[in-house]
Amino acid sequence: MTCASCSARVEKVLSRQPGVSGARVNLALERADIDGDALDPAALASAISRAGFGAVLRRDDFAAHREADEAQAAQRRADERQTLVRLIVSAVLTLPIVIGMLPMMTGLGEAWISPVWQALLATGVMLVSGSRFWREATGALRGGSANMAVLVSLGTGVAYLWSLWVMLSGWANPHADHAAGMASHLHFEAAAVVLTLVMLGKYLETRAKSGAAGALRALGRLQPDTAERKDADGKLHTVPVERLTIGDTILIRPGARIAADGIILAGQSSLDEAMVTGESMPVARGPGDPVITGTTNTDGVLEVEVRALGADTRLARMTRLVEEAQSGQAPVQKLVDRISAVFVPLILAIALATLVGWLLAGADFEAAMVASVAVLVIACPCALGLATPTALVAGTGAAAKAGILIRDIETLERATDIRAIAFDKTGTLTEGTPTVSQLHPAVPGGEAELLGLAAALETASEHPLGRAIVARAQSDDVPVVPASSIRAVPGRGLEGTVDGATIRIGSERFLIESGIDTGAADAAIRETAGTLAWVARDTTLIGVISLADAIRPQARQALGELTRRGLATIMLTGDNEATARAIAAEAGVTDIRAGLLPGEKLDAIRALASSTGGHVAFVGDGLNDAPALAAANLGIAMAGGADAAREAAAITLMRPDLRLVPAALDVAARTRRTIRRNLGWAFVYNLIGIPLAAFGILPPVFAGAAMAFSSVSVVTNSALMARWKPDLPAD
Repeated sequence: MTCASCSARVEKVLSRQPGVSGARVNLALERADIDGDALDPAALASAISRAGFGAVLRRDDFAAHREADEAQAAQRRADERQTLVRLIVSAVLTLPIVIGMLPMMTGLGEAWISPVWQALLATGVMLVSGSRFWREATGALRGGSANMAVLVSLGTGVAYLWSLWVMLSGWANPHADHAAGMASHLHFEAAAVVLTLVMLGKYLETRAKSGAAGALRALGRLQPDTAERKDADGKLHTVPVERLTIGDTILIRPGARIAADGIILAGQSSLDEAMVTGESMPVARGPGDPVITGTTNTDGVLEVEVRALGADTRLARMTRLVEEAQSGQAPVQKLVDRISAVFVPLILAIALATLVGWLLAGADFEAAMVASVAVLVIACPCALGLATPTALVAGTGAAAKAGILIRDIETLERATDIRAIAFDKTGTLTEGTPTVSQLHPAVPGGEAELLGLAAALETASEHPLGRAIVARAQSDDVPVVPASSIRAVPGRGLEGTVDGATIRIGSERFLIESGIDTGAADAAIRETAGTLAWVARDTTLIGVISLADAIRPQARQALGELTRRGLATIMLTGDNEATARAIAAEAGVTDIRAGLLPGEKLDAIRALASSTGGHVAFVGDGLNDAPALAAANLGIAMAGGADAAREAAAITLMRPDLRLVPAALDVAARTRRTIRRNLGWAFVYNLIGIPLAAFGILPPVFAGAAMAFSSVSVVTNSALMARWKPDLPAD
């Protein structure tokens, strides 16, 4: 595809196929996403071929997908080299014509180059560069559409054939009056210069598009092709990544990339996770720590147990999210697509009207033809078609490199209008790895009983608080009796049976609702800055466990930056008031909503959305945050959080650095500004350029230069967006 008219044509063809309910064609990525029932890929590819284009089915398998991307990238590099060769040859052939015509063009004298040499050199340019546009134009017309290649072919073809006709008629009538001034009626230089400039534009556009989409290709190249697998007998074998299975043990040597998501079994090292999470400094990892596909082992030797492969790896999911975002369409793009669909026919009509208008005004055919050719040459649907997708590809790619995954283009729209941002506490503002800070048994000396009963229930829990209680029981060598009939009470806690007694652990509200009197607890306990886990046996309070969770190092800087931008910050937590206030004071939050159940947290988000006119964001990480993330106008999930939270969020932060929250809002705003600037430039350029050409103010040579500059400027502006890096507040 060469312009927006091409992508609009392919989209229309696909939408008409049986079973297709929707089709989205991305010009910048050269890719179609098709929705529907009982779709036949071969039939869809055939329909695209009949429309004058080619199509290859994308593979779901991550390795095959990567191979296909590499093949496509290789094809693009070959096309880029071919375009460069055509450009160089055309420039070498065009330069003598321009130099030879300078005296005439500047009014200083006769041309230095003969008509024959003009014709020969221009013919060379037509064959080298013009043939590419003829081929594209023929394919488009055969498919029932008209694109930029049709405009270029018509414009340069008319100028060339007119010049050829003038030259031949001058030879046939050597004594005619016009023979002496024949050179002034030749426009070989216009045809040659326009083709060379358009080819220059195509080359620069290809280079810029390649840079804009580079982040996605870089992600695809991160996974290595092979891995060292350790067999049961301890022998090492180098095998293709496709042959690894879940549970395999692989060896990661210094300098090697990790081939699969997994858990470290043995070894200590630092991992460079920059390309996946955006973390600039290597991260220390040891036994029990997770590792991510595509990250680099910098020093020690690691043994890793494989936990996820191929399409299930974090790298593959990240790549899919970026791809989905880049294939989206902004609401304004739908208007652009409708304009692009009729753009070329409209320009052809304007060119014909220009020709007729000049003739009716009394001009000779040559003057009318020159103005008409200028209209054909200056009109550029490329700039319109590339304005949105190139900016989107560049912006989402740059965000991904920084560790920010943006789900779709609607997210960019919503992220720029946020007025308030709410944060979950545990695992979001805090590290999410609490430790037991104090035991408060109801009976003096009952610490072991309190800890043992609590750990009996929490052994079955994956909650960070539960893991902290179990870890403390293990470190204190407290015997833990197995519990049975354990069940979770959402938003409250756990209950189960130990030695025939019903044990409950959770919030004070949970125990009170279960008919247990908590009044015997010291009032000072309720003022403790930390999370309180209340434990009861049958109807008797056994004691309270205090757990502390450290605030994230970057929380204060992140919230300070958001406040500086004029955003209201709110903490929503299920924890008690005292704990919430202690963390809020440290983080710099003034608006606190404590003691919230998941449903109440959802209600709080809806109330905030109502009060801000639908401009509230929520940052969370847990399973119970998923409803609030989905209900917020902008949901932001923290790295390492629950899968449900990441699925519900519009933005996912690949590392637990809260400074990425303002950075995410920044890249969204920058990308949207780039899209609007591109579209504004493309529309204004055509609105100004076409009338100038129609009235004869802009000759074909300058029209060709302006056309090339238009699409190049749009794509280059987008490529600059690819250089975006987060400006993080000082740590």
